[in-house]
Amino acid sequence: MMFAVGCAKGIANQLFRNPRWRSGLFVHHLQFPNYTVYTKQRPFVEVPHGSASSNQNVFEYCCRRHMSNSTVELRTEDNVVRFSFSNNTKSVPMRTEKKWKRAKSSRKAKVNELRFYRLKAKKKMNSPNPEVRIRYKLEKAKRKEEWLIEKLRKYDVPKTPAEAYDPETLTEEEQHYLKRTGEKRKNFVLVGRRGVFGGVVLNMHLHWKKHETVKVICKPCNKPGQIHEYAEELARLSKGIVIDVKPNNAIVLYRGKNYVRPQVMSPVDTLSKDKALEKYRYEQSLEHTSDFIEKLEKELEEYHKYVARYKKKDEVDSKSKAV
Repeated sequence: MMFAVGCAKGIANQLFRNPRWRSGLFVHHLQFPNYTVYTKQRPFVEVPHGSASSNQNVFEYCCRRHMSNSTVELRTEDNVVRFSFSNNTKSVPMRTEKKWKRAKSSRKAKVNELRFYRLKAKKKMNSPNPEVRIRYKLEKAKRKEEWLIEKLRKYDVPKTPAEAYDPETLTEEEQHYLKRTGEKRKNFVLVGRRGVFGGVVLNMHLHWKKHETVKVICKPCNKPGQIHEYAEELARLSKGIVIDVKPNNAIVLYRGKNYVRPQVMSPVDTLSKDKALEKYRYEQSLEHTSDFIEKLEKELEEYHKYVARYKKKDEVDSKSKAV
């Protein structure tokens, strides 16, 4: 036992003679009934952020960078020498809640789950009660409508603030001349099912390179007032002047007297060709779905009226039989 303690003291002396630990040391000798503890504590010193200019500063920095607030303990318990490092600050462990993860289901379980939902839907579709069938279709259509509305929100492009420009005023003679020339000339731009997008405005600027006017033909303008909406949108994006809106869904636009071709002919606040087509498809689907929902609601209302009429008739028949 004495030999082990002597060896431990020698190791401790060699350890404490380390030049890195000379400055700011606090050596504690603790005597316990069964074992002896030698602790060596170093205070925490902040390392300067500035660069060391002289050798003395470099030496001080090298000495300080090895300092911390931990303690080294030398334990001689049961004739065994042990070194241990410990911190003075006792941190209380935080209790963390366990997050239960959903177990991954096998492929067979997924197939069975889908089969269950299919059978459930099939049962509702083949139900003898017409109200159950109508309500199932109505719920499904409303879910699809919400999904389509969420999809269409992605294609809403924020409009950029309009640039200040001087609108040109045209006389009646100039308007008449431009209207006649716009009708006679064969250059035109087609607006199809995609609507007004960046490519349409770009083609208008390309036509205005050689011609003063351009004719924009809108083919699927079935909605009332849609041609006028297109005319306003094209005038805003191209900074042109609307000369005439024809009854055959044609718009004549004039480039202006002081026309200067912009560097970016396709505006930023417009959709691309592919995205415009996707938006059109979602809009068509939303339109048909909303019509289908209205149709189902009417059917459900008529069914409720029929049931109420049938019950009333049964009540009258039962009263007449009782009399």
